[in-house]
Amino acid sequence: MLRSFDHREFPLARLIEAKRGRTISVCLPARNEAATVGQVVKAIRTALMVQAPLVDELIVVDDGSTDATAAVARAAGADVVAASAITPDPSSGGPSAGSPGGTASPGGKGQASPGGKGQAMWKAVHVSNGDLVVFCDADIRQFAPHFITGLLGPLLCRDDVVFVKGFYERPLDGRPAEGGRVTELVARPLIAALLPHLAAMTQPLAGEYAARREVFEEVPFVDGYGVDLGLVIDVAERWGVAAMAQCDLGERIHRNRPLSDLGPQALAVVQVALSRAGLAPQMTNLVPWQSRLVRPGEEAVTITLSERPALASVAVEAAQRKTA
Repeated sequence: MLRSFDHREFPLARLIEAKRGRTISVCLPARNEAATVGQVVKAIRTALMVQAPLVDELIVVDDGSTDATAAVARAAGADVVAASAITPDPSSGGPSAGSPGGTASPGGKGQASPGGKGQAMWKAVHVSNGDLVVFCDADIRQFAPHFITGLLGPLLCRDDVVFVKGFYERPLDGRPAEGGRVTELVARPLIAALLPHLAAMTQPLAGEYAARREVFEEVPFVDGYGVDLGLVIDVAERWGVAAMAQCDLGERIHRNRPLSDLGPQALAVVQVALSRAGLAPQMTNLVPWQSRLVRPGEEAVTITLSERPALASVAVEAAQRKTA
């Protein structure tokens, strides 16, 4: 059974006492989030690093931003790393290891584009050092430190929890309970039909979650927007729903995308759900699964499902090559 908590159950003093020498990394994958990333970084650094010794490392992985995301994040106090500069092992495989998975290629022409949210997260795990790793989106407005403490609480206070997902109220343009359109119209129906053991997950596509390092190192990361659902499915498969938890983080206000932007995201979620349920074409290194989203009167968009292999397997393969 999936356990649920509330962020108010985990005051900062309790978490510092429960930390017991473990180190914590907070990682923010970001692309063109100059308007909000500085406030998120500053809030974490001030409350959880300077004023209280909870977070040990704060990393922003800049996934090909064309605005001032990197400069703003660095000025606010984060360690900023360009996703393009992180190459855990270029020679290692994994499905479609060189292709931009889940990224939109207008007209199916495959133009150069950033690697995708999931690939940035996979690289963040590689460059971070914490025993516990927390992911948080960089587009949250009115961000507060309880987004981090709520995710850490079950991991620090319960030895039988390995992965924690955030959930929250999501207003849309000021209207309560109207956000999360892809979740309600795509992810939740797919889970009900194909993955009912995950039905209790309130926000399966939430970008706020945390896990013990070994969890993130032992599962693959879908390259694009499907990464959030992919991790939930894979962690449940490997460790069981009973080892997972979710935490109520209150209200989340962020940049709501127009409906026209949500189609590619929804298709990426569909691909992940079908592939994990065994209902998709077999992926290979050379021929990843591609779906073409066609909307009358608009340019077609091709979504590619590819993923990074588990970092633990990358390390093993690299060690074997060195000793061969």
